[in-house]
Amino acid sequence: MKNLWAILAVAVLGLSLSACSDAAEPAAKPAKTASQQQSQPQPTPKAGEGYIVIQQPVRTANPDKIEVTEVFWYGCGHCFDFEPMVTQWAEQLPEDVEFRQSPAMWNELMVIHAQAYYTAKALGVLEQVHQVIFDEINLRKNPLRSRDALEELFLANSDLDAETFRKAFDSFGVKSQVKQADARARAYGIAGTPELIVNGKYRVTGRAAGSKANMLKVAEQLIAQERAAQ
Repeated sequence: MKNLWAILAVAVLGLSLSACSDAAEPAAKPAKTASQQQSQPQPTPKAGEGYIVIQQPVRTANPDKIEVTEVFWYGCGHCFDFEPMVTQWAEQLPEDVEFRQSPAMWNELMVIHAQAYYTAKALGVLEQVHQVIFDEINLRKNPLRSRDALEELFLANSDLDAETFRKAFDSFGVKSQVKQADARARAYGIAGTPELIVNGKYRVTGRAAGSKANMLKVAEQLIAQERAAQ
């Protein structure tokens, strides 16, 4: 029975990864690694192209900054490839731009992963476990489908104890942040992952921009556009 559950978990994860991939990139193009994306020249997107206007703009966390939010899922292979690219890009953003991340969720497994993200933030261990969660799911094919599985990972990669982790994971504060992230994604009109939301007004997707590398170029164009409009 234990083996049957393991097989079912891997099957569910595989279907979820497939759905993520179809939504994030044109179906005819196979997924590429971040290094492949960077090594191949990408056509520069034209101004006014590569994004979708959000019909009802979503309020940003800090109106004094130009906000760029990456909507992601730990179990998404495209998000896994995009992570090193967007992390390096975010580190070089100017002072007037604030980069944020917001987990997407359209099934129970994604809700659990969103709880893991906000638990890591609440406990101050996001830097230690963020990439580890990506690697565990995408490289080791461990779906991390329960609190217990995540607890084991957190304790192995931080100085936390089990009680501290469980209290945070099940806390009202973490669950509230999960609900807020879900509400944001719905307001953005998210269709897949990864997506970049610029100032609550524009959705930049792999399909619209043409590639993950172009997503960042389109975001830069929109940042400049928002800056000029201030």
